[in-house]
Amino acid sequence: MSYQVFARKYRPKTFADVLGQDHVVRTLRNAIAQQRLAHAYLFVGPRGTGKTSTARIFAKALCAKNGPSIDFDPEDELSIEIAEGRCMDVLEIDGASNNGVEQVRELRDNVKYAPSRCRYKIYYIDEVHMLTTGAFNALLKTLEEPPEHVKFIFATTEPNKILPTIISRCQRFDLRRIPNAVIAKHLLHIAELEGVNLDEKAAYAIGKGAEGGMRDAQSMLDQLVAFCGGHITEQDVLDVFGFTSGESVASLARHILESDTVGALRAVYEQNEAGKELGRFLGDLIQHFRTLLVQQADPEAAAEDLSPEVAEEVVAQAQMANTEQLLRVVDGLADVDARMRWASNKRLHFELGVIASVQSLNEVSISDVIDALDSGSGEGLTRQAPRVQAAPPPLRRAAEPLKVAPAVKPQPVAREEAPAPVVAKAPEPEPQPVAKAAPVVERAPAPVVEKAPEPAPAPAPVAAAKVKEPSAVDEPGELFSQDVFWTKFVTQVQARRLLIAPWLQPATLLDISRNTIKVGFPPSESYARDSLMRPAQVNFLEGLALELTGKTMKFEFVLDSNLKAPAFAEVDLGLLNEPESPAKPVAEAKAEPKAEVKAAHQEELMKADAPAAAPKPPEDFYNDPLIQQAMVKFKAKLVTAE
Repeated sequence: MSYQVFARKYRPKTFADVLGQDHVVRTLRNAIAQQRLAHAYLFVGPRGTGKTSTARIFAKALCAKNGPSIDFDPEDELSIEIAEGRCMDVLEIDGASNNGVEQVRELRDNVKYAPSRCRYKIYYIDEVHMLTTGAFNALLKTLEEPPEHVKFIFATTEPNKILPTIISRCQRFDLRRIPNAVIAKHLLHIAELEGVNLDEKAAYAIGKGAEGGMRDAQSMLDQLVAFCGGHITEQDVLDVFGFTSGESVASLARHILESDTVGALRAVYEQNEAGKELGRFLGDLIQHFRTLLVQQADPEAAAEDLSPEVAEEVVAQAQMANTEQLLRVVDGLADVDARMRWASNKRLHFELGVIASVQSLNEVSISDVIDALDSGSGEGLTRQAPRVQAAPPPLRRAAEPLKVAPAVKPQPVAREEAPAPVVAKAPEPEPQPVAKAAPVVERAPAPVVEKAPEPAPAPAPVAAAKVKEPSAVDEPGELFSQDVFWTKFVTQVQARRLLIAPWLQPATLLDISRNTIKVGFPPSESYARDSLMRPAQVNFLEGLALELTGKTMKFEFVLDSNLKAPAFAEVDLGLLNEPESPAKPVAEAKAEPKAEVKAAHQEELMKADAPAAAPKPPEDFYNDPLIQQAMVKFKAKLVTAE
């Protein structure tokens, strides 16, 4: 007997031999056992997944002795004839070469005759999508109402080319791609039967290259046996078929995830010098990042088609980037794959894609910024955190409650020595006018220090009273004055979460009643209201309100058309309105003359810096023809600047 290739020698003979198609096998077995046999079946699936083999096994079961029977004998004479295509009652027709109307008419005439040996007359049409529209239409009536002794089995790889009227008359079975692990296990079984030493890694490499087709995998194994003899390693598979090992792909992915551009480019160079096809290498890289995404969503599904070594690497790499970053990398590599198909210099595009992937992992997305704002500190921006934290939103001076913010921290210092720390802290809110504050002589605290020892007993009660204000938790009833509560609330927000403080600037406290704090916003500031209504911000604000009042409070943010939008203000540098010093209650008598001297001095400096008045234009300027023409064209009116 002549040599038989593995794909024919190890073709499935029974339902138990069909691998990776359990859903199809179970349905067919149950249909035979329950005598619920349809008159037409359609098998759909990629190449090499078992469409023809399943159709032949089904025909054997239908035509078995005392059948239909699930447990038929595959070595029976009739079963062997069906397997070899010699049975007169089981006709296999090639749809590509018998696709005309005349062939279908002949088939339609022959279905009238009863089978000679079998119980059913079975017509198996392979690649049925190749039939012409006229041939399909000629088959419709017979397919819908065939004789009782006739069964139709169709097989195709492109069901979209079949008329819907044909599909609606069949029971459709979709055969799936066979998992890589199943293919590798079956190849090891074949190698054992053939006396070939096949490495497990080599079996996984063959299964990966077969892309879910068992017939392709068996053909590749047959070719490797002819090339290598009795021992096949993974390197043999890579050399013969030009594949890239899973470890090499995982290594390149790790370089990208670690932002190691030099290592990633070196890996591309090595694969190119080894003669590997870069297009396939890029496809394997995209598939690897896809596996990382699946690992994050469903770890069990991700490990199905991987060797144990690569599976461990996938678990580690899936924790090195979030889902959004991986999606950006996949999108960028997919664009490179589309360009490489038509590019002459594939290595150039591959290297550019690798560099772009490294850069995309270092980018900060808008979701990262939102997460940082929700956390209140910006700590979520791990890769480019300084870029966001370096320029926090400027605090506008439109909202009055924010002006009392500096009054919180200096108070506890007053417990030790009331006058001395107060005098030392008083100038702190005045560092902004750097250039203009130098000439101010009154900045020295000498006059106040002279009096420091004598009035020490007098302001002690005042300092004690002031120290009690920030610790509002002791007496929450005193804080339910709306002005006092709102001032302290905004102060604490500014001290603890500076990033969300600007959203409270246009806010106005409307009412506090029934454990509800009603806060209003002008209609133009709806973005600030929506930002504060996020769950993370609401939880923080409610927790702060509980700390200040001792009660569980809920916030209600509303838009009020009666509220005016805050006027635009430049960044407050302290040049115009300095924050009120916490030392004013202690040294109020001394501070008043200083404020007057400072105000006078600042007014003189502002006058000195004011630009000189622009000279008035001559009278001929207003009579110029061009000026007159412009006034008529734009309907303008000239006003003399004072």
